[in-house]
Amino acid sequence: MMCTAKKCGVRFQPPAIILIYENEIKGKSRQRIMPVRNFSKFSDCTRAAEQLKNNPRHKSYLEQVSLKQLKKLFTFLRGYLWGQSLAETMEQIQRETTIDPEEDLNKLDDKELAKRKSIMDELFEKNQKKKDDPNFVYDIVVEFPQDEQLQSCGWDTESADEF
Repeated sequence: MMCTAKKCGVRFQPPAIILIYENEIKGKSRQRIMPVRNFSKFSDCTRAAEQLKNNPRHKSYLEQVSLKQLKKLFTFLRGYLWGQSLAETMEQIQRETTIDPEEDLNKLDDKELAKRKSIMDELFEKNQKKKDDPNFVYDIVVEFPQDEQLQSCGWDTESADEF
């Protein structure tokens, strides 16, 4: 089936993911309601999003919807089940999807570190300049000002004789 996803949202009672899409053959806008079953406030949002996206009944409709967006919708649903407001859930999602530059990544466990690394990879891919970009410059030469007094570090002041 040829369809183009336009909007995707969540309904809390009864829980469902709602997709508004356009049928490319007929050119009509349609709405598909995909009920969310067996989802509780303790469920894993990533796993639930993967199961919905790979469900044979909904697979052709959800091809253009990213797994990240589905995970976010399931996070909203889980926040609702926990009794959180939308603002609280949005703040929680914001905290989970951004990286604090002051955070010590050496103190994180492997799962949290992998999550932070994937966030950094996505941010890098988004900000990366490619050869096809209109403002791409091949060889950028930047001169840094030498007006300021250079600060010396403790590790480079010792002599090499001490080894």
